[in-house]
Amino acid sequence: MADNEFNFYNSENDGYRGGFGDYADPSPAPVPGPAGPGPESPGKRPGRFTKRAIALLLACVVVGGAAGAGGAAAYQQFAKPDTVVYQGERPTVDVDTVANSNGGQPMTPEQLYAANLASCVGITVSTTSVNIFGQTTTSAASGSGFVLTQDGYIVTNYHVIEDAVDDSSVSIEVSFADGAQYTATLVGGEQDNDVAVLKIDATGLQPVTLGDSEQLVVGETVYTIGNPLGELTYSLSNGLVSALDRLITTSSTNQTTGQTETTTLNVLQTNCDINPGNSGGPLFDSYGNVVGIVTAKYTQTSSGVSAEGLGFALPINDVKEIINDLIEHGYVTGKPYLGIQVQDVSDEAQRYGISAGAAVLYVADGSCAQEAGLQVNDIIIAIDDTAIDSSSALTAALSSNYKAGDTVTLTVIRNQQQVQLSVTLDEQNEQTEAANQIQEQSSQDQQNNSQSGGSYYNNWPFGGFFW
Repeated sequence: MADNEFNFYNSENDGYRGGFGDYADPSPAPVPGPAGPGPESPGKRPGRFTKRAIALLLACVVVGGAAGAGGAAAYQQFAKPDTVVYQGERPTVDVDTVANSNGGQPMTPEQLYAANLASCVGITVSTTSVNIFGQTTTSAASGSGFVLTQDGYIVTNYHVIEDAVDDSSVSIEVSFADGAQYTATLVGGEQDNDVAVLKIDATGLQPVTLGDSEQLVVGETVYTIGNPLGELTYSLSNGLVSALDRLITTSSTNQTTGQTETTTLNVLQTNCDINPGNSGGPLFDSYGNVVGIVTAKYTQTSSGVSAEGLGFALPINDVKEIINDLIEHGYVTGKPYLGIQVQDVSDEAQRYGISAGAAVLYVADGSCAQEAGLQVNDIIIAIDDTAIDSSSALTAALSSNYKAGDTVTLTVIRNQQQVQLSVTLDEQNEQTEAANQIQEQSSQDQQNNSQSGGSYYNNWPFGGFFW
């Protein structure tokens, strides 16, 4: 099968916006087994950092509890004494043996579910708007998540809560299996890695135990607990690790510019049952440790062939530092930032002799790119020794190989001549992004008002990316 036959679609919100008619999910009965202190309920209410997308549904998986076999070592990462993340241990899997000796005492499915149910949450994101008739309407999106610390930090996918990122009127509700519900605040989100951290006003929660995704081997059993369809809450499913280190690319629409933006993720593949509403839930190994965050599934190829049993999760080792940064700083530190908007050079433009690369649409005032002498209409064709033939190639090279403070050499085409520029990369944070967004909107307005002439990328359909 060709490498590019499968297409992905990264929905703007995983939320399952629908229901089963009159179906009401019954409150789950208490499950016997090892359980930590349940969440207090002051507000209880009823009820690091392959190819375009046609049908990628975003989904969820299981939470690892603090009762994983092999023991759990708590490590303190934060200033607050109650904010502790638990790291689990497990025996190394010997892939040369035919059968597992069971010496590591993995959990049975019943034990795993009982140990981790209190750590799994359902997430509902509600948006209120006024339609063209002046009527107030409310829509809700559902996802999953898990308790990271006993003082109320919750982890989920960014795409589950993205409606709340720039709109304070969007509410986020977190629900537990015992019926407790809390209104959550968004601590921080990382779109490039599809991770977000929420905070609820609660103490004494039962946190998960984080595992080591580097120890996973193809063929071992994994489990999920999630919120499929936003209705069938706290559902357990199991499967196998089908593959490791898959690269998938999802796409979404930039709400400011209307441009399609792509994100490439390193994921592990599983055949666990994953459905809309499962996004953000944790993926367990058989020792009760969270080894991944379920994020997406294949449903259809670009040629229309249906696909089943192809789910994907973010390896937990890839996002541990990201989660820590979000809790401590509200954003991911060290991310490189040029302060420019770039666009692909289209095939039509290339037929007129314009080089393939990332064409610079604008350069933010005060940015590292401006200080290095980068100009509008420059076409970036290389960063150090890495060739750049598109905007996404520039994005991938920066996010994969560099951090803020690194000095790189950009090779650009300017007036049909090659120019090399030395750039010390800025950090992507609120200040640098705010400076970029002001000009981003201005630049977009100019594009919309320009029908012809001017720069060459006003005349062809380019796709915009911001760095």
